[in-house]
Amino acid sequence: MTRETCMPNDSAQQPEFPAHFLLGAATAAYQIEGAADEDGRGPSIWDTYSHTPGRTWNGDTGDVAADHYHRLEEDLDLMASLDLDAYRFSIAWPRVLPTGTGQVNPKGLDFYDRLVDGLLERGITPVATLYHWDLPQALEDTGGWTNRDTTHAFADYARVVGEALGDRVGIWTTLNEPWCSAYLGYGSGAHAPGRTDGAAALTAVHHLNLAHGLAIQQLRATATNDPQYSVTLNFHVLRGEGDGADEAVRRIDALANRSFTEPMLRGHYPPDLIEDTAGITDWAFVKDGDLARIHQPLDLLGVNYYATTTVRLWDGTTPRQNNDGHKDMGGSPWPGSPQVEFLAQDGPHTAMGWNIDPDGLEELLLDLHTRFPGRPLVITENGAAFDDHLSVGADGTRAVHDPRRVDYLHRHLTAAHRALAAGVDLRGYFVWSLMDNFEWGYGYSKRFGIVHIDYDTQRRTPKDSARWFGALAATRRIPPVPTEDPAAD
Repeated sequence: MTRETCMPNDSAQQPEFPAHFLLGAATAAYQIEGAADEDGRGPSIWDTYSHTPGRTWNGDTGDVAADHYHRLEEDLDLMASLDLDAYRFSIAWPRVLPTGTGQVNPKGLDFYDRLVDGLLERGITPVATLYHWDLPQALEDTGGWTNRDTTHAFADYARVVGEALGDRVGIWTTLNEPWCSAYLGYGSGAHAPGRTDGAAALTAVHHLNLAHGLAIQQLRATATNDPQYSVTLNFHVLRGEGDGADEAVRRIDALANRSFTEPMLRGHYPPDLIEDTAGITDWAFVKDGDLARIHQPLDLLGVNYYATTTVRLWDGTTPRQNNDGHKDMGGSPWPGSPQVEFLAQDGPHTAMGWNIDPDGLEELLLDLHTRFPGRPLVITENGAAFDDHLSVGADGTRAVHDPRRVDYLHRHLTAAHRALAAGVDLRGYFVWSLMDNFEWGYGYSKRFGIVHIDYDTQRRTPKDSARWFGALAATRRIPPVPTEDPAAD
């Protein structure tokens, strides 16, 4: 595809974000760091899962990934070149505490110490996520998130990290997408640790919620620089079809969204969730005082959005559709709701097969603003995978022209700006992802980055989308897009 020319730069027609609005990029430790067995790092559940035949595309692992661990200074300079306000990264629990508890690994903490200092030296706000799915394998060996002791181990880990970095991190996030950790990790088998047990998934839901609350308490007790505290949830924007559409939406909303928002933000579990799953578990794992521990004050609610989901009640006779956007590994991420089916959605789609619907982001932000008035929001992930191609000119010039990603970002940022203009207290936007990386079960087959990674050489090449996003970060105005419409599916 040839590179299109851009529209004239008419700033009067470009929506502008306020000066305090954070524009940043996001990554996760296991997806980019590599150095899986170096400097005292212990194994995580994703090391075990990715090394198990048949779990990931092409048997890919995060052993090397984008080699960020060894290329920290280069990547920090790359962020600075894009004028990022903030960088959202995750801390690898097994790099800090190799077995999840006990002796701290000083070399592991030193890496994040250098990362935070390097960001601050470049004027970039550090946004640290404590948990982006890489549970130490030693803890999984004793039950993982189905074991209540893991919540206390997580609290101790939060204390260790808070004591080390709590004078410099600007925003703390406890968990990234606990829905994925619980339901994909313990219910469907599509994520590590690869278990397929609905009761285990619901137990993990509660223990992740509890771990969040306990970690917030520890961070508040150790931080000294007045940071903000948050959690990041991947909200499912649901569409219902057919007879019983409202019931299908209600059931999946309870599992996907309200199983986290209600205990974290209101201090209780939805009664309909308990009723829907009564045949799976009696919820006896919820102990006295747990909900008060979970319901901690938060400064921000992180919102991850990629696509919408369409559901209907299954008629019980035709083949049940299961287009929920996740790999089918034999289990279900929807315990207690086998009567709901997930319909294929109209395009255009990303390389993940996810539909592109910026209106869904605006709808989600407005809905959260209505349901949780006064709750500041930040878009902690939004982005798209496409089949990018690196071109190398005769003079050695390298480029990746990705007009579909530029269009995707333009449309979603415009939707976010509409929500902001409508009164939503939206504080920032983080593109997923800063660079191409290990995309979990899909290995290296999907590229989400605005920076291309050549996995053979580890050479970084900013894509057109990186330059577009850098212009946004530098000017606060949403830049124009190419005049030619992106190619459809």
